[in-house]
Amino acid sequence: MQLTPGRWGDPAHPVDLPTAAVDALKHLGVRRTDAEPVEPVDRPGLTADQLSFLSQVVGNDHVASDLESRWAHTRGYSTTDLLRDRAGDTSDMPDAVVYPASHDEVQDLLAGCAEQDLAVVPYSGGTSVVGGLAPSRRFVTVDLRRLDQLVELDEVSRTATLQAGVRGPAAEALLAERGYTLGHFPQSYEGASIGGYAAARSSGQSSAGYGRFDQMVVGVTLATPRGTIELGRAPMSAAGPDLRQLVLGSEGAFGIITSVVVRIRPRPTERHFEGWRFESFDTGLAAVRRLAQDGPLPTVLRLSDEVETAVNLADPDVLGGGSGGVLAIIGFDGPYNQATADVLAAAGGTNLGVEPGELWRVGRYRAPYLRDPLLDEGALVETLETAAFWSRIPALKAAVTEALVGALGATPPLVLCHISHVYETGASLYFTVICAQSDDPIEQWRTAKRAANQAIADAGGTISHHHGVGTDHRDAYATEIGPLAVETLRAVKQTLDPDNVLNPGILIPED
Repeated sequence: MQLTPGRWGDPAHPVDLPTAAVDALKHLGVRRTDAEPVEPVDRPGLTADQLSFLSQVVGNDHVASDLESRWAHTRGYSTTDLLRDRAGDTSDMPDAVVYPASHDEVQDLLAGCAEQDLAVVPYSGGTSVVGGLAPSRRFVTVDLRRLDQLVELDEVSRTATLQAGVRGPAAEALLAERGYTLGHFPQSYEGASIGGYAAARSSGQSSAGYGRFDQMVVGVTLATPRGTIELGRAPMSAAGPDLRQLVLGSEGAFGIITSVVVRIRPRPTERHFEGWRFESFDTGLAAVRRLAQDGPLPTVLRLSDEVETAVNLADPDVLGGGSGGVLAIIGFDGPYNQATADVLAAAGGTNLGVEPGELWRVGRYRAPYLRDPLLDEGALVETLETAAFWSRIPALKAAVTEALVGALGATPPLVLCHISHVYETGASLYFTVICAQSDDPIEQWRTAKRAANQAIADAGGTISHHHGVGTDHRDAYATEIGPLAVETLRAVKQTLDPDNVLNPGILIPED
């Protein structure tokens, strides 16, 4: 899959909204503007000497300074990114794109860029939704797509060494040839990569069964301007702090991840998905918490609130003939576990069978594609997520919803919410917001997001469960962890990146 500036999907094969959806948007005051995308305008890039240096490292054929290549690597895929792309905003466009083919080439690039004071942004899938590809000064993008190999598969230990540029579907295909799976399926799966999974602490839709990506990683190799760090001699160790966890989630600020060693599992020979109905989100929440704490957990566990259930289900008969209630989805990689179903039934759930489960499975990657025509129609649609301990979840959900509704009062929104990542001690909340665009939709969303961020902080949630920090969450993250922790991160960056060329302004507030 090749992502396109301004759109998630391929412009040659657009996704159409159902007529009923277009009619529903009108009730929100959404009006199509038919504004044509603005073509980007080129601007001066690097000097001849700087381009020559890059070519010496990776070869002439693997350095691109043309407008098309640079524009394709501009920003990520948040709604504000797409809106800025559509407006032809080139302010975050790299000055060149380089395509290294090995760890050593990445290492040489970083060392040389530090000498030349060229900022560097790592790019593998480019699916950041938090401003993770927009540093504070002009830069070179290091595209890792040529690092696309399964380097080693240890069937005894059940680990695989994958290079950072391997996309999600390619990783699954490589492992499937040997009878294994990684089991990591985020919504960005079709476009995201192994390196991005690690750098952003990604979490996939099968996290209840396989865990988050950072739980899968047992080893990591990091290139920095000062040298290479290789971590993960054993699955676990008591030899000091676990520095793997310092690299995971570092978002390119400490170095470029070039490969990871991950836990793998046998590829399942059967899969089962089904839907369950609960009377309310609170009832479903209690059932989901019971599974998370006492088991047995399915591979997929997802609970939509009343609004998300109503929006996603066109046929109320799927919920037993009524318009009320909420939908839960469970899935199993492997044999169906009746004990899980028994827990849900005892908690007040009604088994709806396989139809809603299969509908979810087939459509689980549709949301980013649907955003394209929604934006075309004049809707503002965006997501945000957080996580908290179980005792805080109800108040956190209410606070964020209230903040979004209040901030978007001039264009009354639909606020949808679901849980899809659970732990013994808590869970994540994932919100989707849909409303009419104002005259300035970028500022419209930024205002709403600031209100949501404050509500998250006040209600005891974290600023991000799996989207990451980037620039969008940088200041809120600093507040969340406190000044001494920020100072600690700055000390790490100063050690690994003394010239501040690695994704400057990302993750850590600059002095």
